[in-house]
Amino acid sequence: MTEMLKKIISYPKILLFLAGGISTFALPPYYHIWILLLTFMALSFFLQKAESYKQSFVFGYWFGFGFFSAGLSWLANALAMDIVSFGWLIPIALGASGAFFGLFFGVPALLSHYFKNVYSKIIIFAVSIAFFEWIRSFLFTGFPWNLWGSVFAFNHLWLQSASIFGTYGLSVFLIMIMMFPSAILILPHRKNAFIGIGLSLLIVVTMFCFGFWRTAKLDNDNKSGISIRIVQPSIPQNLKWSKEDLEQNFADYIELSQAKGFETANVVIWGETASTFPLALSSSRMLQILPAIPDDGFLITGSIDYFPAGDDWQPVNAGLVFQHGKGLIANYAKSHLVPFGEYIPFRRYLPESLRPITGFISDFKAGNGVQSFSTDKLPPFGLLICYEVIFPAEVVDKNNRPQWLINLTNDGWYGKSSGPYQHLVTAQLRAVEEGLTVDRAANSGVSAIISRSGKILNKIGLHERGNLDAFLPKDLEIVTPYSKHNNLYFFALLLLLVVFAFFVSELLR
Repeated sequence: MTEMLKKIISYPKILLFLAGGISTFALPPYYHIWILLLTFMALSFFLQKAESYKQSFVFGYWFGFGFFSAGLSWLANALAMDIVSFGWLIPIALGASGAFFGLFFGVPALLSHYFKNVYSKIIIFAVSIAFFEWIRSFLFTGFPWNLWGSVFAFNHLWLQSASIFGTYGLSVFLIMIMMFPSAILILPHRKNAFIGIGLSLLIVVTMFCFGFWRTAKLDNDNKSGISIRIVQPSIPQNLKWSKEDLEQNFADYIELSQAKGFETANVVIWGETASTFPLALSSSRMLQILPAIPDDGFLITGSIDYFPAGDDWQPVNAGLVFQHGKGLIANYAKSHLVPFGEYIPFRRYLPESLRPITGFISDFKAGNGVQSFSTDKLPPFGLLICYEVIFPAEVVDKNNRPQWLINLTNDGWYGKSSGPYQHLVTAQLRAVEEGLTVDRAANSGVSAIISRSGKILNKIGLHERGNLDAFLPKDLEIVTPYSKHNNLYFFALLLLLVVFAFFVSELLR
């Protein structure tokens, strides 16, 4: 057994690549969190044994390579929607994702090498991972997907610390919890080694107590008088943009909206690009949707729209608000577009024939940023389209704060993968951070009403067809430290931990 273990340890790159890949089973929707005790223990062990900065970087890089290659596997589903055009890109996309994002593990591992004390090393590694998650949120337009803090979403009680430190803060806590016990393998003195278990338990108990206290205070069954109907037709992605099916898809939304219970609805919500026709520019289409607008109520939908761009008109991925008797009263253009999905970066250097993978439109025009909408019958709300919800601290108009958020999405291109569940969790995390109720309407995916504490109150399951009828909570919002100060407390936490790491390093020298 000892010889076999020595042989396995002699291939650290392969072992760490596999450990990183296996770690993805701790993410939504699996939540096998116990796996991280093993995989992060392996990483911690090798980082402690690393003999140089270069070796530390390599160990961290291969762990990150495995994690991101496996964690972004749903990209294959998007490319497979047009297997003839994009199928050849699948191995390249997964490999390139791991190769690039692996750097976001390699550099933190390199920085941790400065410290010889195992606890200081772990603290700096956790701090650096979370800091580079923050960088990942804006670098090259940003892609903060699968943040480590999302692992806690198996129960919204564990998400509550995000109301202070954000999801990045949850990532710091998660990594320290999982890595501190590795001291048992590394330190020769059992007494010092068990300090790691004690530190992990301290963080766990603190998070649990805070979460229990906060959810007990916020969670209630009080309902407002505003009735919401979310429509999820679950149109397969290969039919979503099919010219032969566009009319039927549109008719499905209208038919489902008018199903039993429509007469009591105040607001009907459709998903992203529910209308592949430019509703705002077509009087005939506007007439078609009138029966889907509740009496004295509203229809909020995603739609293709066109905004003026110089002497031309350019398509936008829009959210439209219709009111009974008044027609179109507000519109919103998605501002955070998906690279290669809704526009092609560096377009001027690439062939015009290259098109985004998620539709037939060549490129969307970006909007001007998030905004809030007010009507005479609804609490002020913000609109987010699809992947805009994944960006911490970027989902709310700070100068005109809404009371709830509506997230219109289409997760059909993820297929039956972990992608839709991971996307749903980002909406839960934004609800906790901002203290806002989130209504999520998916064309295909998981539609849900999420409370201000991140609790899923009602939902339609993955790729299920139907309606979600529910009342908005009476208590829609609460101001959180994160909503007031964004990442201020997160950076304060990082600074405090860095100082503590140096203190521990000197104390246990």
